[in-house]
Amino acid sequence: MEVVITNENFESYKNGDQPLVVDFWATWCGPCRMVSPIISELANDYDGKIVVGKCNVDENDDIPVQFGIRSIPTILFFKNGELVDKFVGAAPKDVLDEKFKALL
Repeated sequence: MEVVITNENFESYKNGDQPLVVDFWATWCGPCRMVSPIISELANDYDGKIVVGKCNVDENDDIPVQFGIRSIPTILFFKNGELVDKFVGAAPKDVLDEKFKALL
């Protein structure tokens, strides 16, 4: 299951008990629309192990600025409240699945 990440709730998810993956996207972004169903599948695959969130950059600009996100889709991977990996661009499920596995 995916959660909606906002400027207001980001810190609580980042510092939660489970690792966090955040997909930064926008409605006008073609590659974001390609990655979105893959992220949804992985959210279901890792439900209960990893929190997967989506952050609309047009509605929440504090987080992208904080992490220097200039291109979307960008996917950030957090563990124990710390950024441990970053992936920019579209990719097939197997590539992203490896990133999820590495987070555990």
